[in-house]
Amino acid sequence: MTPLDESRAMVNKPASEDFGGDTEAGSQPLLSPFVSHAGAQTCHNRRMGMISVADGVFRLDTRSTSYWFRVTKYGHLEHLWYGSLLPDDQDPTVVGLKHPVQLGTAVAYREDDLTYSLDALELEWSGVGTGDYRQSPLVAVLPNGTRTSDFTYVSYEIVEGVVCPAGLPSARAGAQGTRPEGDDCLPQTLIVTLRDEAAHLDLLLHYTVFPDVDCITRRAVLVNKGEDQVRVSALASLMLDMPNRHFRLLTLNGGWIKEAHIEDAPLRVGLTVNSSTTGVSSNRHNPGFILASGQSTETSGKAYGFNLVYSGNHCGVVERTPDEQVRVVLGINPAGFEWLLGPGESFETPEAVMTYSAQGIGEVSRNFHRFVNDHIVPVAWARRDRPVVYNNWEATFFRFTSSKLLSLAKQAQSLGAEVFVLDDGWFGARDSDSAGLGDYSVNRRKFPSGLPHFAEQIRGLGMGFGVWVEPEMINEDSDLFRAHPDWAVTTPGRTPSKGRHQLILDLTRDDVRDYIVENVGHVIDSTKAAYIKWDFNRPFSDVCSAHLANQGEFAHRYVLGLYDVLARFFSSRPEVLLESCSSGGNRFDLGMLAYSPQVWASDDTDPIERLAIQGGLSLLYPQSTMGAHISDAPHQQTLRDTPLTTRFNVAAFGCFGLEMDVRMLSPVERREIREEVAFYKEHRSTFQYGDFYRGDREAAAKGNKVQWTVVTPNGSEAIVGLFQTLAQASEGVDILAVDGLDAEARYRFETRKQALFISRFGGLVKHLIPVTLNPSGAVLRTADKVYAMHDGIENYTVCGAALAEGIPLSPQFLGTGYDSHLRILGDFGSQVYVITRV
Repeated sequence: MTPLDESRAMVNKPASEDFGGDTEAGSQPLLSPFVSHAGAQTCHNRRMGMISVADGVFRLDTRSTSYWFRVTKYGHLEHLWYGSLLPDDQDPTVVGLKHPVQLGTAVAYREDDLTYSLDALELEWSGVGTGDYRQSPLVAVLPNGTRTSDFTYVSYEIVEGVVCPAGLPSARAGAQGTRPEGDDCLPQTLIVTLRDEAAHLDLLLHYTVFPDVDCITRRAVLVNKGEDQVRVSALASLMLDMPNRHFRLLTLNGGWIKEAHIEDAPLRVGLTVNSSTTGVSSNRHNPGFILASGQSTETSGKAYGFNLVYSGNHCGVVERTPDEQVRVVLGINPAGFEWLLGPGESFETPEAVMTYSAQGIGEVSRNFHRFVNDHIVPVAWARRDRPVVYNNWEATFFRFTSSKLLSLAKQAQSLGAEVFVLDDGWFGARDSDSAGLGDYSVNRRKFPSGLPHFAEQIRGLGMGFGVWVEPEMINEDSDLFRAHPDWAVTTPGRTPSKGRHQLILDLTRDDVRDYIVENVGHVIDSTKAAYIKWDFNRPFSDVCSAHLANQGEFAHRYVLGLYDVLARFFSSRPEVLLESCSSGGNRFDLGMLAYSPQVWASDDTDPIERLAIQGGLSLLYPQSTMGAHISDAPHQQTLRDTPLTTRFNVAAFGCFGLEMDVRMLSPVERREIREEVAFYKEHRSTFQYGDFYRGDREAAAKGNKVQWTVVTPNGSEAIVGLFQTLAQASEGVDILAVDGLDAEARYRFETRKQALFISRFGGLVKHLIPVTLNPSGAVLRTADKVYAMHDGIENYTVCGAALAEGIPLSPQFLGTGYDSHLRILGDFGSQVYVITRV
């Protein structure tokens, strides 16, 4: 990422130079817009994207989309178009709104121009108190107590590359060698400066175009040019106006062990708010969302996607007006926010990202996936295979010794695990969740030879060593709290509320951040850890810091403190793989992914629940970012008993790992897991980085099926997972349709061989053999441990066109008999198909 001063290399133009007029207060720029202008400043080859400015019109083009806006005659930025790519010679007046007459009771911006009302315009930015009554992206209390703001155009600048905000993560240029495109797909940034002369405020709107992934990022910088302090109580990253397309709003909502469930609802007149006030991006409402036209599907129709590169309180507002205009505002949640902006100071918002596709919701998701993989995750882990991990938590909780862990590690290594992750309970008095957080002394009862020695033993098995930490938290029963009770976030005069028996450390303080960096850094370096699981197990309460004079700044300053700690850790340790966690998916956002290439998606490892959780997350995030493990069944979160094969088949569509007591596996289970891990490694790149398709046609039509497909970018291989939630008696034929393939190519279609356990047939077994055996008795239980059949196998050569339309699969069990080609799915069953170009 290029610093601002080094990257501003292209053009810096005032209003009068390119737009034909003076923009001082009270003047009217004499624009002659929409005339062909051969001297427009442009970047990039047209086939990949560019930024151009001509006659008051800004054109931001990606590979497949155009985003256009213009400067009006009074200096406001009017939004014209965000949609499919437009040709250079398209007249902008055609795609923008028309205003031939005054609209009803609208307030005119000027008495001598009654047709010009801000409330009737589609705008790039709007203020307060000048006739626009929609949601405002900015509320600032001026020294005289007023809140009116009116920002008009001053100048623009085009910059090669990205311009990074201070102290915040942001999208970066693509890592060299991770994508097939050349230099012409590098990002480019437009900075438009607006000014409110009366308020002595400048506003810099940043637009960065990522042509290769059809994404554009936006953020704002507010600068106090006056001599007095300004109180900022709201400042969004993005505002976008557009016509209503009978939109539906898709959001990700949930809670602990039920994260990221998709809610798809019609956009109603008024304000719809998607926000978090928990101090983190939250499992309640993820920051990202999609607006899809009424008839859009996974594969067709218009859809817009929005997300925020931020890990704290967020607020997304979508407003539908009675005259069918839609405004999107996204940024830091203004609830409890107040920033004191002194003379000469500036405030930078987090970066927001948006994308568009006319090919449906699925393509919006894939745009976001490419954006995250190529422009968000750390360069060292961009499109790099994630290791297969073994985590001891569900096997042991806090009750373990080093010898017990070593036994688990040996078993996990024999199954193919590549990294052993030591979870909670290795430090201080950490025998339960009520003590020890904040301390980093190794528990000598559990590790008599120390943690570095144990890490060496793990590496001696041929595995990497990983360790769990929760650096942002503190227990009152800890050496750290006894030494520094003032480091905890509490409200003076009140008994603090706790979550999981813990308080939060005040990361707005330099000394707290230094303590974390020093101690966690020592753990990483002394153990030569290859992997860190970074947890955060409670939301905020009692928000206050004795370190701050203005408590309205706490929430944002905390997030800045977190990013400072993460940057100090991992900029010097880029090879250490960080997996973020927050009681599962309570902080699954682009801000954390800028440091943490993967996030633990949920504490719920039940694969049927994970279909909703991982499927929901796939709306905005690629499968390469989702931690997903197989665990024991019945599952600890639901008591649902699911087949081992389905546990693998779901977890394989993510960063796969094991989290079970592997010492208790039967011989046939051990063999099955070993084969599953080997299969995952063979196809790891496809699982983690293939283009992801959510089947919404044949599978969804039945109501009891979920289909996921991953396809390599060149279309040479596809892997399809077909999952059944609940069986139906004598179910009709299943049609498997596969997107993303070459219609003219021929493919080999094969079922992945998976174990079919005898116990799956229950009491039917006694009718198939000459003697009567108890289905729950010792003989069949023993047979189940050492022998398994293969579930129905299919093997064809088929053309891509037929697969796109859909081919019938072999029937499921119909209650009338058994054949080796039957698919024995039942409740919670599944199969995986490998499709390879011949």
